[in-house]
Amino acid sequence: MKITLGTVTHPGGSRVNKTGSWRTASKPRFNHQACVACDVCALVCPEGCIFGTGQNTYYANEDYCKGCGICAEVCPVHDIEMIPEAGEDG
Repeated sequence: MKITLGTVTHPGGSRVNKTGSWRTASKPRFNHQACVACDVCALVCPEGCIFGTGQNTYYANEDYCKGCGICAEVCPVHDIEMIPEAGEDG
């Protein structure tokens, strides 16, 4: 008898469910001024919801973004900032 422990999921599993409503109180804003299209933000996004095709074209699909801020932390040119979610105080 073979027993398999744990769970294996495929990347992007949250794509079947819109999870943006679970976001923290902030979301990323792509300023589109200094972007060098390094693609690091898209590579590190745990939800795989950042897209772009060249300089100053990147954006996060807010239907899936959790607001973790990793993209803003790793941006080498600081072109992404975390801003308060609309309707939030502060």
